[in-house]
Amino acid sequence: MHNTFSLYIFLLLVILFLVMLAHRLKISYPIVLVLGGLCLSFIPRLPQIQINPELIFVIFLPPLLFEAAWQTSWKDFWKFRRVIASFAFLIVILTSCVIAVISSNLIPAFTLPLGFLLGGIISPPDAVSATSILKSIKVPKRLVTIVEGESLLNDASSLIVFRFAYNAIDSGKFVFHEAVVSFFVVIIMGILIGLAVALVFYAIHRWLPTTTNIDIVLTFIAPYVMYIVAEEFHFSGVLAVVSGGLFLSTRSNVILSPGSRFKGENVWATIGFALNGIVFMLIGLELPFIVQQLGTVSMADAIRYGVIISLALIVARLLCTLGASAFTVFASRFITTADSRPGWRAPLALGWAGMRGVVSLAAALSIPITLSNDTPFPQRNLILFITFTVILVTLVFQGLTLPMVVRWLKLEDNDYPIPYAEQEKVVRRKLAHTGLRVLNEQYLEKIAANEQLQSLKVRYESDIHLLERLQDEAAENMQLAAETTSRHYRAAVGAVIKEQRELLQKLNKKEEIDEDLIRKYIGLLDLEEEKIRLMVTGEVTE
Repeated sequence: MHNTFSLYIFLLLVILFLVMLAHRLKISYPIVLVLGGLCLSFIPRLPQIQINPELIFVIFLPPLLFEAAWQTSWKDFWKFRRVIASFAFLIVILTSCVIAVISSNLIPAFTLPLGFLLGGIISPPDAVSATSILKSIKVPKRLVTIVEGESLLNDASSLIVFRFAYNAIDSGKFVFHEAVVSFFVVIIMGILIGLAVALVFYAIHRWLPTTTNIDIVLTFIAPYVMYIVAEEFHFSGVLAVVSGGLFLSTRSNVILSPGSRFKGENVWATIGFALNGIVFMLIGLELPFIVQQLGTVSMADAIRYGVIISLALIVARLLCTLGASAFTVFASRFITTADSRPGWRAPLALGWAGMRGVVSLAAALSIPITLSNDTPFPQRNLILFITFTVILVTLVFQGLTLPMVVRWLKLEDNDYPIPYAEQEKVVRRKLAHTGLRVLNEQYLEKIAANEQLQSLKVRYESDIHLLERLQDEAAENMQLAAETTSRHYRAAVGAVIKEQRELLQKLNKKEEIDEDLIRKYIGLLDLEEEKIRLMVTGEVTE
């Protein structure tokens, strides 16, 4: 136990180092972690680590899905719901069919049900690797929205395909109409269970006397309850977590206090980062175990199968995304679509963002060694190796080239004609006007006798004056004026906060000052500095 614990502490330190290296090299960290895990796997004395698929599905998958659902914009998700649904369900099924036909004709003794099993395993793209790249480069918001929305649902559809293919292999029969009915039942009941569990947690947050710490712990318990309950009844645990997470996130302003939201977001960001880092590292570390499982299949043949299927997977997704664009043009004649002319550039980028990840490997590892009649599961070892090859090829090859593809395509954001910086000015100006109106309407008589209210009023008036002056500047000078003002303002605030921190540290050395009070004001300075950073630069914390 001591050695195992030490090993995982060592892996966490390696993960942190590799993520810092990825930031320095400006490469998506999942790519560096997988390659780093591969390098570690060749260290002779390093204990061999095997991924337990139940560990991935039960421990890792629910919180990662819940965090993704919580961060998803329901407005954007609903706007592109048809595209997201087609990518998450229809394209996954089409991709599974393509892989089934190609693999059953390419690999000797590989049957069509085995092909569907492999297709279900490798069909869902991984959103973490794609979004970590897309958010570091300038791309239209819709591209990130569709990739994130697709990833919330495609794991469910691929695992359903996997489940039906496995049942066909195990029982030796496949009834199409029963499979179709079961497919929709699994999806609908999974969503309903997720919403039912979410309603229970909504009631707890809303009407019981919770604290910030209790709220955060409840948000960690919720995805596990949603997933386990749904899977216990053999419905989609993935869709249960996604639907429940979306339901609670859209009501977070009602059920959570400001402190719970602020602290919870920071805690979830840290936990999500650690979980993603561990699973991508484990993918690379799994190579020796997978190679040992090849058995009678030669390494050369296994690599050839893996590369061909990887290329087929890439081409199939590109054709599907371009086909979806053409279908949207046709469908826009009869129904209202988010974009009646999506073109070919954005679909091509979306198709190239189809890297595979940990869910595919966990699904492959969950294949049992024997069937229900105690005979060995056919081609299990080869399926494992092909899955690993697909993950490696798509993650490294497509991941490293995705920024170049996006820059080459020169994508334009037609959904938001107003630049982000201008949108921010509009929001800040309206907030300041609202604050000033409330003070003048409700607290006008109290302002003269209250210095804090006077200070608040001056702050709102100064903000309005600054924003209106920037708005009146000539177009060619507006950006320069805004950047200069922001730079000076940020520098001044930074200098003030630095001096205030030093003062607090000096006060903390005095016996008569309570250290809890010092920590409170250090936290307030941290919050103020973060607010200024986000307000002035428009940055988003990763």
